[in-house]
Amino acid sequence: MSISSSAPWLKYYGDTPHHLQYPQKTIYEMVKAAADRYPKNYAYEFMGKKTTYAEFMQKIDAAAKAYLALGIQKGDRVTICMPNCPQAVDSFYALNRIGAVSNMIHPLSAAGEIKFYLNFSQSKAILTLDQFYSKIAPLLPELDNPETKLIVAKIEDELFPHLAVGYALTAGRKYPHPARRGNYIWWKDFLRKGKKLNAFLPKNPQKPEEGASILYSGGTTGTTKGILLSNMNFNALGLQTIAASGFAPINGLKMLSVMPVFHGFGLGIGIHTALIGGACCILVPKFNVATYADLLIKKQPNIIPGVPTLFEALLRADKLENADLSCLKGVFCGGDSLSIELKKKVDDFLKAHNASVQIRQGYGLTECVTASCLTPKDYNRVGSIGVPFPDTYYKIVKPGTTEELDANFEGEICISGPSVMLRYVDNPEETANTLRRHEDGRIWLHTGDLGKMDEDGFVFFSQRMKRMIITSGYNVYPGQLENIIDGHEKVLLSCVIGVKDPYKVQKVKAFVVLRPGFEANDETKQELLDYCRQHIAKYAMPYDIEFRDELPKTLVGKVAYRILEEEEADRQATQEALQAAQDASENK
Repeated sequence: MSISSSAPWLKYYGDTPHHLQYPQKTIYEMVKAAADRYPKNYAYEFMGKKTTYAEFMQKIDAAAKAYLALGIQKGDRVTICMPNCPQAVDSFYALNRIGAVSNMIHPLSAAGEIKFYLNFSQSKAILTLDQFYSKIAPLLPELDNPETKLIVAKIEDELFPHLAVGYALTAGRKYPHPARRGNYIWWKDFLRKGKKLNAFLPKNPQKPEEGASILYSGGTTGTTKGILLSNMNFNALGLQTIAASGFAPINGLKMLSVMPVFHGFGLGIGIHTALIGGACCILVPKFNVATYADLLIKKQPNIIPGVPTLFEALLRADKLENADLSCLKGVFCGGDSLSIELKKKVDDFLKAHNASVQIRQGYGLTECVTASCLTPKDYNRVGSIGVPFPDTYYKIVKPGTTEELDANFEGEICISGPSVMLRYVDNPEETANTLRRHEDGRIWLHTGDLGKMDEDGFVFFSQRMKRMIITSGYNVYPGQLENIIDGHEKVLLSCVIGVKDPYKVQKVKAFVVLRPGFEANDETKQELLDYCRQHIAKYAMPYDIEFRDELPKTLVGKVAYRILEEEEADRQATQEALQAAQDASENK
């Protein structure tokens, strides 16, 4: 019997149920059910202002009527280009309330990217903040649909009056204000028009199995794809996460919602999981180490989902030196690979600050909303990303095939379960490559990630297949080298890339951020290279280590190794051009 069909991981579930019931509801209906149970609980808190579930339902209805008044109908797509703030959350559920589809994008995307997302999704409207108006407004006449409506919100609209005035006079002054007259509507005016709408909100405008939202990912081939996720995908994720947390129910708990709303991790767990469970989202529109530390101290959250760079920030936050973190019930890491050493450092930090929990690593990808696998509550297998969620199955197959491999053999990670996407939008060929029916009759998501599963069903992530470095015919996985380098006492964070080499095809280079108090000099570099020689095979040894004050990050906080690869390629091209010019000069 194969590992996937025997599901040996179930014996490590503890109190977690093996199977769950999934109500036939939309994402709005699931949150409405939570509001009916806990009307006086706080749904979210934003810069000190709290909104109860009962008030949240009223805000959703008001926004839903406003979108109807704007002409948005069932099946229409509307882009939400916002950080974590109330208008974004209200709109996500309001659009679902009327059967429309939200299209979630990063507000810091370049203008050309935003234009692509709007055209790709055929959005009828876009919601953004006033600070991004000057970037988005000029795009509207150039769109495939120049009638696309622009709704402009302000942070201060959701603040207490005294804070709103202060914000407008300080942070709000940094941004160019929208033209007095323009092709846009202010959020307050938008809601006002909804109040005038003499119509009832539709009942059950969408089926649970229909698409609720579009998120974006590089997919398994590195090109941008729109991922259509259903109501059931989001709801299954939320119910599975709560069950696997080991401390359900979560009603009344506080979730530090730092991960962005346009990202599967931020939207699926930081927002939707909290809200269907009756918990409170502490909405954080902009992350930095200082505010992060303040929030931990003042708000005493119970649950923190984040990426490794967020937890790395914990280790260098001065204000947390004497902080009491006994409030924490769950600390979840996903979105990128958590090295063994960083986990150890964070676990030591948590223990030293009175937390009784370990950081629990999860794994997933936007094609299944986000997490689909998690470290069990009171158990950790070193190097593992955990065991599958209830009703979710993992298998490891020989790359390029559907042939399942035996335990402890490395291959492509495949996932089957209720959170797996409907499809890539308007891309049937890539959908067919990624979602495949295997001999067992199940549809499996081919992740494009390499990993293995042991005989107990614990999953081990190696690397995305396309990030593998091939040097002198050997396969080198950057994540494994980063794990080793991060183990040095002076290293805070590292990133390993492949650099083009005429002899080896690629050679290995490491970029390192040192921990505070250590000096980036030749002596430290030599010490790290000597350390690497002790722990890394000769063929995989970095030929150079470059120190950086910080590493570039993607829009969702992952280390942007592609930027480092591009910088090295540009540097090599410049050197080659200079050498060619010098050679030409000497030959004259």
